[in-house]
This record gives sequence, structure tokens and C-alpha cells, in this order.
Amino acid sequence: MNVITKSLDLGDGRTIEIETGKLAKQADGSVVVKMGDTMLLATVVSAKDAKPGVDFLPLSVDYQEKYAATGRIPGGFLRREARLSDYEVLISRLVDRALRPMFPDDYHADTQVMISLISADKNIMPDCLAGLAASAALAVSDIPFNGPISEVRVAKIDGQLVINPFLKDLERASLEFMVAGSANDIVMVEGEADEISEEEMVEALKFAHEAIRQQCKVQLELQEEAGKTLKRLYSHEDHDEDLKKEVYEKTYNQVYEVAKTASSKEARSEAFTAIINDFFENMPEDTEDLRKALAKHYYHDVQYDAVRNLLLDEGIRLDGRTTTQIRPIWSEVGYLPAAHGSAVFTRGETQSLTSVTLGSKDDEQMIDGAFINGYNKFLLHYNFPGFSTGEVRPNRGAGRREIGHGNLAMRSLKKVLPDASENPYTIRIVSDILESNGSSSMATVCAGTLALMDAGIKIKEPVSGIAMGLITDEKTGKYAILSDILGDEDHLGDMDFKVTGTKNGIVACQMDLKINGLSYEVLTKALNQAKDGRLHILGEMAKTITEPREDFKPHAPRIVSLTIDKEFIGAVIGPGGKIIQEMQRETGATISIEEVDNKGIVEVFADNKASIDAAVGRIRAIAAKPEIGEVYEGKVKSIMPFGAFVEIMPGKDGLLHISEIDWTRLETMDGVFKEGEILKVKLLDIDKQGKMKLSRKVLLPRPPKPEAAPKA
Repeated sequence: MNVITKSLDLGDGRTIEIETGKLAKQADGSVVVKMGDTMLLATVVSAKDAKPGVDFLPLSVDYQEKYAATGRIPGGFLRREARLSDYEVLISRLVDRALRPMFPDDYHADTQVMISLISADKNIMPDCLAGLAASAALAVSDIPFNGPISEVRVAKIDGQLVINPFLKDLERASLEFMVAGSANDIVMVEGEADEISEEEMVEALKFAHEAIRQQCKVQLELQEEAGKTLKRLYSHEDHDEDLKKEVYEKTYNQVYEVAKTASSKEARSEAFTAIINDFFENMPEDTEDLRKALAKHYYHDVQYDAVRNLLLDEGIRLDGRTTTQIRPIWSEVGYLPAAHGSAVFTRGETQSLTSVTLGSKDDEQMIDGAFINGYNKFLLHYNFPGFSTGEVRPNRGAGRREIGHGNLAMRSLKKVLPDASENPYTIRIVSDILESNGSSSMATVCAGTLALMDAGIKIKEPVSGIAMGLITDEKTGKYAILSDILGDEDHLGDMDFKVTGTKNGIVACQMDLKINGLSYEVLTKALNQAKDGRLHILGEMAKTITEPREDFKPHAPRIVSLTIDKEFIGAVIGPGGKIIQEMQRETGATISIEEVDNKGIVEVFADNKASIDAAVGRIRAIAAKPEIGEVYEGKVKSIMPFGAFVEIMPGKDGLLHISEIDWTRLETMDGVFKEGEILKVKLLDIDKQGKMKLSRKVLLPRPPKPEAAPKA
């Protein structure tokens, strides 16, 4: 067994180890990456040849956390790991987006990367090691790969940039980005920030890239020691240079002219399809399907070149806009009368219908992951049905793309929500994409902001988002940065860079690069151009609504939050939950209670004021402390020869002595009160044992003293 171990220092005493040759040796490549007690097993397997007719890379990346890694048994009926959670899907996407651009364009073999969390340090997050593990597994395999790459988390904590910080420190971070790249270039960025400047973001990316370079260097050393510098030979594409030349000669000028027409997405698509169909009709009738497929492949290259050349040479985009121009925007709030908040946001041919629903603590999402578990009270769900692009597509639930797009919008809006102390609601935002031609996730951010304000949620600042694109020519050095890209510009371009922010700065971003050599100068220019676009979109949104509504919708539920002393939590709940259940049943309100910082936090949730008031009144009565000198309306609980015990608060009785009932002396308690009778009393004193002394007579007019008899 030839076990090879490499170690790299993060510069602050923490180390990462990469080991190969011990586990999963039948995979094409496998490594174990370890930091502290966190260990990831990454394997990669690729078919020896491509399937016939496949002209893309069938790459699948799956990240999964084993519950045993954290000493936990999974929940659910089966008590075993099931489908990937949204969290695992998001990490899988991060790794996929970093790896995919690094494979050769003509490599089309089925390739599977699997990353498993097999041991977990509660304070060391595994997601920032997943990209490194996957790339290292490729490095020690014979699979063609233009890497290595690595992936790190960069955060600014207490004003200092840190690579792969501890989980306990992340809550203090003012920015947090996952950054992936090779030794030369950044290929992927995703993260969030507290309204930072463009310059601060570039500084963080440069800092992350230095760490990535070191990790790539170690992988090359590992590859050398493993003897995997030579990769397998393959031939996954057949080419016909004469056919390619013919396709270019007969279609390029036509495609170029269609691209110049500034037509709609549908009209442009029909025109492009007509060109290739006409080419097919002029081919001999006995032309093989494989040759037609090859011609279609070359026609895609024609479209790629024509659209890019038109933009770089003449500055003309597919819809006729300039590089910095934003498509027309219109929006509307309150479109759904029964929702707690709603908005329609339309930018060009992209449209989101978004709703906001307000719920109670009982509506919180329970997260039961191996590494992360707890509760979440802010949810954003993004739906992308087939009709939004004019396609017939079965509805199979949220896919990885929908989970990823929704997460980006969630990150953006989470940053401007009011603090927990000011917002007791569980909030669910749902974005249904009704039309799509470029950056529906950014439309979700804008529509989500409008819907939150329509719902009366006091967000700190409105947020807008924009998708930026890039077209480059490596031969001439020409490039064009595009604001508010179309779907075709995303598909045919070199960069998809989504940036969201307020008027004060950036709150989230997501970037994918398809080229090598993007300079920080170009990146900075793209960020500044994105800022101009964001501010323009915020201005358009302000034409619809400028600030959150003063109050919630009349039909929206209300929540009142109370803080009570810890000692009263049990009294509010009652034995076996009897008291709280009775209050909920009789008032119609939903009541939740938890202990936080030695205090009881009670939330009362109802859809009408009467229910809220009734429940709050009863809770306050239970949790109130009797105060000497206060007057209470009490109930006679029992009658004794020496007086009566009166309940002035739930569970709190005091003695009304016979001498304190009336100014007139009473000889007996017979017939004075009945059990259950309501009367007003004043609390005179509470002794050291907590016994309360009550008086009724001090609330009654004192009779005048009898006049003295005249002297004889």
C-alpha cells in the first residue's frame, strides 16, 4: 500500500492534510482531506469512452454528509441518509461550478465526483474543503483535467480577512465568500456581505486567490508523487472540416444579420432555426443523421462567433441595447389580494410573481442535517416552470438550479430583514417565474423586496440585483462588459456575474467564469458597472413603493412578543401543557414559549386583535408579580372562620382577614361571601414567606365617627 500524504499550512498554525492511496483504491482517483477532526473522502470515476451522440460533459457532483461523522442517527422513518438536503445540493453545486469549466471542451465521458463527510469537527466547516478534495481526487487520477483548482471560504472577521474561519467566528463576519480558482484565475464566487464596497470585495477575492494558489501547488506535488502526470488518451468528437467550412460559409452572414435586427427572443429563435432548417433541406436526401448532428454542432459555433463578433466589432447586442443599458422595468405591489404581501416585477422578458406569507414560530423550518441542525424562520422558494420559457417540461419539484437560484435571492434579502427582536414572524417568500429571458434570480430579489415592503415588513433598505456578462477576444484583447444580460448572452458569453445590493453596498454575489485570464481590472470595472445598474433598478422600483407599509394587511396575522420571568414559564404552560392548551382553545390564538437567556420569550399569534388581547391578558395575569398597594379584582376561593382566601392572580391567593372585610366589626363569616364571588381588594403586605395580606375595607368609604353624647 503506497500511501502519500501532503500537508499545507494556512499561515496561522492550522493545517490541511491530503492523503491518497489508503481508501477507495478502485476509483480512478480518491483522496481524504483532513482539517482538525473534519475529514472528507472524495472519489472520481470516469467512463473510458463517451456514449454515441453525446456532445457535452455528463458530469455529476454529489456531496453527502454521513450522520455518523457527527455522532448522530438520522431522523425520519428509515433512520438512514436519504436524498440530498438543500444544504448538500448547494455544496454540490459549488464544486460542480468550479470543476466543470476546467475539463477539456471535447471530453464527453460520463464522470462522477462523490464527496463524503466521514468525520466532523463541530467548529470546522466541511464545505470549504469540498472543492479541494474533488480537485485532488482528479489530480491523482488519469482523467483529463485542466486543473488543479481549489475552493476556500474568505471572511472578514473583526476587520481582518481570514481563510476558512471557524464556524463560531462566522457570525461576526462582515463578508463571507466561497471562492474557487486555479493557480492563474478565479472561476467561481458565491457569498454574502454587509453592504460592502466594490473595492472591499476585490480585496477579499485577491486574498482568497493567494490561498488557492498554495493549495493548487500542493496538489501538483501530490500528482507528481502519485505518478499521475500523464492522462488518458481519448477521442470523443468526430470532425469534418469541409462540412464545418460549408456551414460557416452558408449560414454565418445570415446569422449575423438576424442578430442585428434587435428582435424579441421568440422571433430571433425562429429566425435562427429557419436558417439551419434551410441548410438541412439543401443537404442530400441520403445524408446520415450523424452528419446532420455534426452540422448542427457547427451551426452552434456559428451563432457563438456571430453574436460575439457583432458585439465586439459594432457594439450591437441581440436586443439592440448598449452595453450598459437596462431593459424596461415595470412593477406592481398588492397584486394578490389574499396574500400577506405580493409583487410583480418585470424586466424585459423576465417576470417574477412573488408572494410573502407571515407565520408563527410553529411554522419555522426544522433543519436536521449531519453538520447543521436547528430552526430557520426565513424561507425563500424559487420556482421555474417550463411555460416561463415556452417549453413543455414535467413538474418534478425543485431541481438543483432552482435550489441554487433561490439560495442566492435568500442570501440577498436576509441581509436587510429587521433584527429578530423586531420581527417575531416566520417569513416565507415564494417567487414564481412566469417569463424568463435572463436573470430570473435577480428578478426574484427585486420582486422579493417589493413584496416584503407590501407586507409591512420593516426591511432596513430595498435590495436590487443585476446579472452582468462578458464577451472577450483573447486574440485581439477586445472585451465588452454587459449589464442585464439576456439568456442568449449568458449562454454565449464568458461570464455570468450576479450582484445584489442596496444603495449602500453589495449584499450578495454569484459569479461563474468560462474563460482564463480575467484581470482584476476588468473585474473591478464589471463591479462598478453593476453598481450603476443596481442603482438604476432601485430607482425604477421606487416608482412603485419607496418604503414598507406602516401596518400589515388587515387579513395578515398579528404576533405579540412578551418577555416573562423564567419562574413563570411553568405556570404559563401548566401541568402537561394544560394551561397553555386551554388558553389557545378558548382564545383562538397560537402561543409558543421558550427560555432564552434565563427569560421566558412568549409569542402570541392570531389573525384578529380580540384573540391576541384575550391571550395576552391571561398570560400577563399569570406572569405578573403582585405589587403592594395595587388594587385587584379577585375571586373568593375558600371561606374560613377567620376570613376568606381570595385569588388575585392565577395561582396566587391572599388572606382577606375578617377584620379587613368591612369597617363594621363582623362576628362570623356566615353569609358574608360565597365561593366564586368576585370582589375588589387591595394588597397591603407580603411577608417573608410570600403570604399576602389583603383588605377590602380600605376601598370602602369610612363611616363617620359617631357624635359624642352631650354632657349632662
